[in-house]
Amino acid sequence: MARNEKNGFFSRLFRRRPVVPVVRLSGPIGMSVPLMSSMSLASVSKQLDKAFAYRRAAAVALVINSPGGAPTQSHLIHQRIRQLAEKNKKKVIVFVEDVAASGGYMIACAGDEIVADTYSIVGSIGVVSASFGFEKLIKKLGIERRVYTSGESKRQLDAFLPEKPEDIRRLKTLQSKIHEDFIALVKTSRGKRLNAPDKTLFNGEYWLAEQAMKYGMIDGIGDLRGSLQKRFGKNVATPLIAPPGGLFSRRIPGMSGAIVPDDWARTALAAAEERALWGRYGL
Repeated sequence: MARNEKNGFFSRLFRRRPVVPVVRLSGPIGMSVPLMSSMSLASVSKQLDKAFAYRRAAAVALVINSPGGAPTQSHLIHQRIRQLAEKNKKKVIVFVEDVAASGGYMIACAGDEIVADTYSIVGSIGVVSASFGFEKLIKKLGIERRVYTSGESKRQLDAFLPEKPEDIRRLKTLQSKIHEDFIALVKTSRGKRLNAPDKTLFNGEYWLAEQAMKYGMIDGIGDLRGSLQKRFGKNVATPLIAPPGGLFSRRIPGMSGAIVPDDWARTALAAAEERALWGRYGL
């Protein structure tokens, strides 16, 4: 079916009904390794473009379920949502499922309104870097690591070397800058709705929906279907904008070729990191 025919079909289907396209934004952000999928601007941009292209859409709904991840990808997705909303003059309503924390909350702040379930976890406005230290292990195993560099700082925070205080200071400087920008983004998005001191809102803490609402981090408690029906009528259509490849298929990064042992190792580490991200919120 040609593109114009598709648009005509959907227009006829929803002609007499208010329409709110729905895009699901789920999973850790920016963790792309073989056999695992994650959220990035590249993975969600087509869905967002399609959702905001609905001319008759009363609004666009985003369903977020993310424990966070890479700050760059979180910010890029936030920016794309705001750009599309302003270009197409569409209101964005965000619905939080299990969690919208850290980078997930940064993306949620792209919404004009944020609605969460009673037991949703919201917040964690901070920056964290996590890694492993293997220097004692490889020494015990009698393994010699050989790395040759040009530039005295090329081996900062090497997992196979002892930590250096100067490397930690550099990392914390970067984290402080990202944290300051994150705080500024939340304040710009939420404005006067925020209702708690900075030291409470921006120390990395997270809350259930009721407390988050008292602090002005969200605007309401409810679910997507009920909230949209209350606002736009019981006849509201909520077409799900599926990822490329269809509703039940998901492309897996790295599967175009053979999976080598190093890929498996990186996948195992990424799986542990992802589990740690969700586990941080008791999930």
